[in-house]
Amino acid sequence: MAISTVATIGGFLFGFDSGVINGTVDGLQAAFHSDSAGTGFNVASMLLGCAVGAFFAGRLADIYGRRALLITAAVFFIVSAWGSGIASGSLEFVVYRVLGGLAVGAASVMTPAYISEVAPAAYRGRLATVQQVAIIFGLFGAFVSNYCLARWAGSSTTEFWWGFETWRWMFWVELLPATIFLIGLFFIPESPRFLVASGRKARAGAVLGRLFGEREGRQKVADIERSLSSDHRPKFSDLKAPGGGLRKIVWVGIGLASFQQLVGINVVFYYGAVLWQSVGFTESDALLINVVSGAVSIAAVITALLLIDKVGRKPLLFWGSVGMAATLAVMAAAFSQATLDENGSLQLSDTVGTVALLAANAYVVFFNASWGPVMWVMLGEMFPNQIRGSGLAVSGLAQWGSNFLITWTFPMLLAAIQLSGSYGLYALGAFISILFVSRWVHETKGRELEQMEG
Repeated sequence: MAISTVATIGGFLFGFDSGVINGTVDGLQAAFHSDSAGTGFNVASMLLGCAVGAFFAGRLADIYGRRALLITAAVFFIVSAWGSGIASGSLEFVVYRVLGGLAVGAASVMTPAYISEVAPAAYRGRLATVQQVAIIFGLFGAFVSNYCLARWAGSSTTEFWWGFETWRWMFWVELLPATIFLIGLFFIPESPRFLVASGRKARAGAVLGRLFGEREGRQKVADIERSLSSDHRPKFSDLKAPGGGLRKIVWVGIGLASFQQLVGINVVFYYGAVLWQSVGFTESDALLINVVSGAVSIAAVITALLLIDKVGRKPLLFWGSVGMAATLAVMAAAFSQATLDENGSLQLSDTVGTVALLAANAYVVFFNASWGPVMWVMLGEMFPNQIRGSGLAVSGLAQWGSNFLITWTFPMLLAAIQLSGSYGLYALGAFISILFVSRWVHETKGRELEQMEG
């Protein structure tokens, strides 16, 4: 458990780095004089790094090890947090955010993979779900720190300590958990499955002996060896099916990764403050709504933590998709009732605004009790040992690529088809995901990693 806890600090940083941008949008626009497309790119720039980091992390982890990649990610988190706050222009800011994205992308695929490779099958889902708990705590931590800093200073654009604007301090808060993560990684072992694949069986046996006991540790080393005995060193070409194209399991991974983003969840995470300000809330109230959403998210993820090894992965995904499709449709309908004030800003009546707010929080609950944690759990465990690193790489690329597309296009969708049209598209994505889960996703609950087939 202690090993998983250290590893999931990467998840906390994943969440914090994703959520901190939420309160800085006004500051970025003021500091860099950017239009809606430029602001969208500044916000989404991290996701380019995420896509690259996720794609290469799996393969590099097969060569250098899971822990080594997490240590590299921790260093990038530190550099990005400092640089994003000190940036004086859009280009400089984007460079530092892309570095942070490399770290987030690597952590997003390596943390669940690492936990899956050190945890027993009986409660692997719960331990891997701790990753999503950490992500939500990271988001919540970012929302709380953003709200407190903006409240203390007066706004996100006001000068605060030492003459720096408040939005810069929002980024610098991340330096503390990033440093703790880096130090903690030096006290956890390398993945035993990586050690066996690298020919270091004695060291793998020592790690597994500490985790499961000496006798069971020896048996697990033998099981891992057996699963790898007929295989060569992992490589990307292993993802190909015998008849050509990608293996079916890889397409399922890509689909899971993509649908998690096509339902629009990160619009709420990245643009929540902008979204609620656009329908009449003050900046302070909008940031407070983010805090409430973060607290609700924590409760939802804890529910998933309690259920995932009891009811399984597929039922959570299915009912999560149903709930998201319904609540997104309600949000689209509510925002279609908005009117424009004399300044051209959207306005909702008290009743419709309450409905939209409740639907948004219900949507966040459905996501975080299902697709939020379960997608990462499944990606960490569904691939056979031989293709786990490469499968995670391709799926991670799809996940972050979809994330970038949704995040970058939202300001433009907001201008073109308003909130109602945007959320209508996300509702369609959630509906299609119901069909995808029903037809293509298979249960992995209770199965050892050596039993996964692809």
